[in-house]
Amino acid sequence: MLRILGSTQRLCDGLTRREALRAGVLGLGGLALADYFRLTQKTAASPARQERSFGRAKSCILLFLYGSPSQLETFDPKPAAPLEIRGELGVIPSRLPGLQVGELLPYSARVMDKVTVLRSLTHPYPLHGVAFATTATPTIDVPMELNPRDGRHHPFIGSVVAHLQQRSGRQSPLPANLALPFPFSSRRVGEVQRAGPYAAFLGSAYNPIWTNFQGEATVKTVKTLAGQKLEVGEPYMGIRPDGKFLIGQDQPDQTLTLDRLDARRSLVDQFDQARQHLGNTDAGRSFDRHRALALDLLTSARIREALDVEREPLALRESYGMTLFGQSCLTARRLVEAGSKFVSVFWDEFGLAGSGWDTHWEHYPRMKKELCPGFDRALYGLLTDLDDRGLLDETLVVCISEHGRTPKIQNVSGGGRDHWSRAYSAILAGGGIARGRVVGKTDRIASDVTERPISPKDVLATTYHLLGIDLETLLEDRIGRPIPLIQGGSVISEALA
Repeated sequence: MLRILGSTQRLCDGLTRREALRAGVLGLGGLALADYFRLTQKTAASPARQERSFGRAKSCILLFLYGSPSQLETFDPKPAAPLEIRGELGVIPSRLPGLQVGELLPYSARVMDKVTVLRSLTHPYPLHGVAFATTATPTIDVPMELNPRDGRHHPFIGSVVAHLQQRSGRQSPLPANLALPFPFSSRRVGEVQRAGPYAAFLGSAYNPIWTNFQGEATVKTVKTLAGQKLEVGEPYMGIRPDGKFLIGQDQPDQTLTLDRLDARRSLVDQFDQARQHLGNTDAGRSFDRHRALALDLLTSARIREALDVEREPLALRESYGMTLFGQSCLTARRLVEAGSKFVSVFWDEFGLAGSGWDTHWEHYPRMKKELCPGFDRALYGLLTDLDDRGLLDETLVVCISEHGRTPKIQNVSGGGRDHWSRAYSAILAGGGIARGRVVGKTDRIASDVTERPISPKDVLATTYHLLGIDLETLLEDRIGRPIPLIQGGSVISEALA
């Protein structure tokens, strides 16, 4: 008889997985494989679950810096390195004794005692693998990077959190998987849509619910891509205070009345009658979830209020920075405070592809004027605000990117650093993360990890752990096959409180 081999683990009923699993059908009353896994989600506590801080985070705010910042100008500077490595910028001390950060981060320096700095992230894929950084996909390549519908993709972490919450039957005041400021890779020209924050085999019903930012930039800049130049209003450098984060529409619908809403419900009821034959199929369940979300978002005063950052005092808003990233971070704080489980803020490309933190050229001008000031204020504002409100210890903040930048500066206009995935940095804070800690170390030029290599999968595993999700949880793909929550990742125990 064919056996499916694996590590021996005793389940609650006394059987082991190795004893119970068979090809196709199990000897437990004829249960199908998928049914068996649905019934055995509550297993004996795994080793990861037994670690401290399990379930400490009620919610998570993911900050994703698309394009990837340089570790050398942010959280792993090398002031003693040769000039062609350290570059033209210096370092400053931080609130955490012995920890220096790049000189362009004076506000972030004040909150380093609230975070754990990961200085030893590493992986073998120096490309814009947003999907590799935010999902359990075991590999990434350029065709996957540029195709969200590639069948090899795994679901985005926020989609998994929302799916598991739905599967458990737990309800929350707001949708569990919200994302800002606009649908990923939708506000730039050039190339095709990038992969990353999508639900993959879980189905589109679990894609993030995106806001659409409507507002006016206050600063203009010229962006370049392969010789193309484009002047744009850059919202990441500054926005007017009256900008709005909307869901489901490009402009506010001032004419939406109760009569119109009732008409929409009536139309939905007609669709319900037409789809009764779907029964309990996956398509039907997906339709139900889309329908429920659509009506909830149309009628929820709570989400409209949470998205309305103008309710906040101007001084507080300015502490985050009056930029798109800063006000997105403030909105994320309002959303988790109102009850959302997982909120993502993407610093995305804008205007042209190859923007964001992708500093192949004009590295120093962009770091000084466009990138570091907005990030610096936003990180400081978010962590300080959460802490002042007593929310930081229950709100996990994860700040990551795809990779780092080359140690050696490229001889191009304004200097440049290319893709580098052998060593880079990330920030964790709150929700069961230790305060004032540094994990990992790189060599004298931030080129390679010399102490405690950390995979992006370890960051995801730690996030799941702190959100109270057992790492042995199984998902199902589109045909019902069991898929591990994450492979090759383990909890970063040194980062736990």
